[in-house]
Amino acid sequence: MTAEPMGAPVPTMPIPAPPTRTRYDAATLASLTADAAAIVARYPDPRSGLLPMLHLVQSVDGYVSRDGILFCAEQLGITAAEVSAVATFYTQYKRHPNGTYTVGVCTNTLCAVMGGDAIFDELSEHLGVGHDETTEDGAITLEHIECNAACDYAPVVMVNWEFFDNQTPESATALADRLRAGEAVAPTRGAASVCTFKQMSRVLAGFSDGRADEGTGAGDPTLIGLRIARENMWTAPSPAEKEPAEGAPAGAASGGPAGATAPKPGEPGSSAARTPTTPSDALPGGKPGTPGAAPGASKGAEK
Repeated sequence: MTAEPMGAPVPTMPIPAPPTRTRYDAATLASLTADAAAIVARYPDPRSGLLPMLHLVQSVDGYVSRDGILFCAEQLGITAAEVSAVATFYTQYKRHPNGTYTVGVCTNTLCAVMGGDAIFDELSEHLGVGHDETTEDGAITLEHIECNAACDYAPVVMVNWEFFDNQTPESATALADRLRAGEAVAPTRGAASVCTFKQMSRVLAGFSDGRADEGTGAGDPTLIGLRIARENMWTAPSPAEKEPAEGAPAGAASGGPAGATAPKPGEPGSSAARTPTTPSDALPGGKPGTPGAAPGASKGAEK
């Protein structure tokens, strides 16, 4: 036997990949792990990265799959049950394969009375699917949306969270047909194009696609109040006008009546908690030690 020469490199064994219960292939797992590390680095507590990490796995699988749940749990050191609890709470996380495009129709109060219900019904019949169902070609998942936060453009349809304002049943079905045909469509506001559901999920995970500054974010219906204020030279009060003078009664800064004073706890207008003062104030079964709790309300209280 001959001794290894001094300074010769010592053979090293390859470091095995961390054990995983997921079924991702090596390349996909490596890519996901690198992106997950970037997400976790944003937060003081790693588990705070769960929401964007769910979007991340959704950007790969097209929904929050079994493997996606296990991956999130392994990366954050929590249980799969904890991940599932979050994934099933928020509607943007899909627990079954989603279409290339999510077409969401606002059917909340204002959009509904402006035609949102009619738009959804027309799309449902035209596409042959109901709420949270996907067309046979996998192109469109149709959804009711509670509110798109765009009431000044009602009725509104969103495609992968891009705005299509002032829609009608006819314009919405034409939009759906163009999406299914693979044509490029341009939102009314915001980005210049519509990306796929997977691509949008990656953006929601916090990875920019470079489209954030495209287009116009606020149109005239949103800015009309500002325009009127400028035409009339209306301005907001200065901070000095908002602050009450020293010794001025409470309420003066908020425009309350002259001489108004803050209500005491328990008086009308006060939001402060108060100590129960009558038997009717005590709520049987309340948590002991909190306002409104009856003495001995907890199970097993001393008799």
